[in-house]
Amino acid sequence: MKKTILLLIAITITSCSPKAKFAMYNDQKILIGKGSIKDLQQEPFNEWFAQSYNNYSLTEEMKSEIQKNLKDYTITIFMGTWCEDSQNQVPKFYKILEDVDFPSKKITLITMARDKTTPEQFEKGLNITNVPTFIFYKNGKEVNRIVESPVVSLEQDMLDIISGKSYKHIYSE
Repeated sequence: MKKTILLLIAITITSCSPKAKFAMYNDQKILIGKGSIKDLQQEPFNEWFAQSYNNYSLTEEMKSEIQKNLKDYTITIFMGTWCEDSQNQVPKFYKILEDVDFPSKKITLITMARDKTTPEQFEKGLNITNVPTFIFYKNGKEVNRIVESPVVSLEQDMLDIISGKSYKHIYSE
């Protein structure tokens, strides 16, 4: 009886939280809304996700530097499952975060429609013009962002941001 009640509570809690929803765009299945890495590891997204994720690695030196500097940050990722740049960069970004033992609870993944919107308007006021956009927050304030593609590499751009170096994403003026 206790197991049944606990199962019902768990189902209720998880069904009430906002999750990425499947949508169709030009006969292509896409995700829209708040999601997680687990959503990207499911069909039909897992093929491109696994390929980029599994083929990416960090040097030990870079891993150590990022670990030292990243702990006070939270990160929000805006992406489109329909977008080639997102399909290329987001799995690599997740691989970096896993390699440096960054807690998944400090990562927010927002998947967007092709017009770079979500039904819940998670993007409101954040000037999301290109995807992917990786926003780094410290103490609840945006520090900087990587937009669409890194300037040097994901790990170097990330390290520049979190170590306080001057950094401008590719669309900065």
